[in-house]
Amino acid sequence: MKETYGSTMIQALKTVLPVKDKVRAKEKRLILFTGKKEEGQALLGKLEGSRFKARERFLRAILEAGSLDYTYASKELGAGISVLDFFEKKGLITIESQEMYRIPEGLGLVKENMELSLNQEQLLAAEQIFREWQEPDPRPALLFGVTGSGKTQVYMRLIQKVLEEGKQAIVLIPEIALTYQTVRRFYAMFGDKVSVLNSRLSQGERYDQFKRAKRGEIQIMVGPRSALFTPFSRLGLIIIDEEHEQTYKSENSPRYHARETAEYRAQMENARLVMGSATPSLEAYTKAKDGEYRLVKLEARYEDRPLPEVTVVDLREELKNGNRSILSRSLKTAVERRLERGEQSVLFLNRRGYAGFVSCRSCGEALKCPHCDVALTEHNNGKLVCHYCGYEQPRVEKCPRCGSPYIGGFKAGTQQIEQVLRKTFPKARVLRMDYDTTRTKGSYEKILSSFAEHKADILVGTQMIVKGHDFPDVTLVGAIAADLSLNAADYRCAERTFQLLTQAVGRSGRGRKAGEAIIQSYHPDHYSIQAAAKQDYEAFYQEEMAYRMLMDYPPAAHMLSVLASGEDEKLLEQGMDYLAKFVERISGKYRVHVIGPAYASVGKVNDIYRKVLYLKHKDERVLQDIKNKTEKYIEV
Repeated sequence: MKETYGSTMIQALKTVLPVKDKVRAKEKRLILFTGKKEEGQALLGKLEGSRFKARERFLRAILEAGSLDYTYASKELGAGISVLDFFEKKGLITIESQEMYRIPEGLGLVKENMELSLNQEQLLAAEQIFREWQEPDPRPALLFGVTGSGKTQVYMRLIQKVLEEGKQAIVLIPEIALTYQTVRRFYAMFGDKVSVLNSRLSQGERYDQFKRAKRGEIQIMVGPRSALFTPFSRLGLIIIDEEHEQTYKSENSPRYHARETAEYRAQMENARLVMGSATPSLEAYTKAKDGEYRLVKLEARYEDRPLPEVTVVDLREELKNGNRSILSRSLKTAVERRLERGEQSVLFLNRRGYAGFVSCRSCGEALKCPHCDVALTEHNNGKLVCHYCGYEQPRVEKCPRCGSPYIGGFKAGTQQIEQVLRKTFPKARVLRMDYDTTRTKGSYEKILSSFAEHKADILVGTQMIVKGHDFPDVTLVGAIAADLSLNAADYRCAERTFQLLTQAVGRSGRGRKAGEAIIQSYHPDHYSIQAAAKQDYEAFYQEEMAYRMLMDYPPAAHMLSVLASGEDEKLLEQGMDYLAKFVERISGKYRVHVIGPAYASVGKVNDIYRKVLYLKHKDERVLQDIKNKTEKYIEV
């Protein structure tokens, strides 16, 4: 991690050994009756009617139960230190301390002795992976299955096999929001062999889960990317569910990617690596096509349930027809139909990457950088800036393409959508799930379980509600503004949009009833939206890869970003200019493509300015070499 991601050794160690300081062990004290029963009965006879009421109460209770909880004895029975001393000296009781684990919320579940039933396609997928494991040098496997194809059952079969071999498994999931359902499924199957890690655990709960893993008391750890560092001594399998998710990449130093790091850990410990997704990242799918990964496909939904029927609504036409609401007419009608039938709807706002981009409401045109093909971002000073190369231009009042004055940023949030829904459908029960409603511990579980129990008709939220969840009564998914993420200042924006929409569409019709999905967009013809509507990954991959190869973006080439920050803006600019010149000088012979320096996508945080430099080259080793030389240059 230090070598690949450009961090210090101490940062890398702190990530891999995340327990900073030993949390005090939680103990339970028990009082055991260890004397002869006859002696106890005789003493009780003497104490009856005496002034030692606490001694009498305590002795009667412990003779009856055989053992008592220390806290109960002192609080409820009034047995203080003097009372316990009296019986201890007589050799009638002993006090023992037992270490207790802080069990995370949601783990007090009951094992259901669930039978694992796989269909023909799932069995075939598991067999293909097992065959790969028999090879002398087994490759990582990529399980590419359409949404609702039952990838989780295949994971469980693989884990079963690993447990039979006496080994342990790590299951990585991208969001805390998914922990609730995933842990329930795994717990129903494997009982208390399963534990969970996530950022909402207290330091004590986290410490205890690592300790249980270290002692071999659990065999399966479920959690986000930090769970990859679970101290298992007999690691046999690492599963990365929804491997395409960007949450697998750390935003703090070391900026490691869990997929690459998992591959390395699996190699070190002779463990197997399996990744799964309905929309694999271009990096993983390219490796699978090149034969570096074993590609295993699940092409039908579980029990052959049909994929949802998808409609793409053109929001430009809605505006022309006088509908200024955030709900298109067809989405409104579809929600009404679900409410009449007693079925559930999920509406999500694709907010990711919406901040600051400017687009035309009439023709859908977003203002882009002429040099980098990413959206320009509106700054408070009225300028439109590119966060890749630094290009800037003044804000425009009219659309350069169609001349419409309806041009500006997007200003809708989940709260506004919730208000619109309550006003439009006064009898509907609406639940909202976003950053604000999930800040407290246990809030994810509370919202998701009440929706699963049908205590709400409509669930509205951000992208966290459309990933991996399984609600059989949801027959409608609506994407409020599908193309917001298309305008992010990021070369991956088309990939993110396709993935998010495909995942969203996949939440509908997972039970016995047929599903429907409505995608609202200002760019209904964009290839990522069209491919998501058809659930056609291959068509999207071909189109997107052509663009990546043309622009030398990953996975067609490798990319290194150098981020610098400082309080003095002028000094930061000067330092980055020096750095850019140094990089150009040492990379000339390699023909490295250098972009920037430019302001980072968030150019200032807490009065600290941030600038970034991008380097692109086909050979990763060349960028590693430049990184090492640059680190030495900065130290000097």
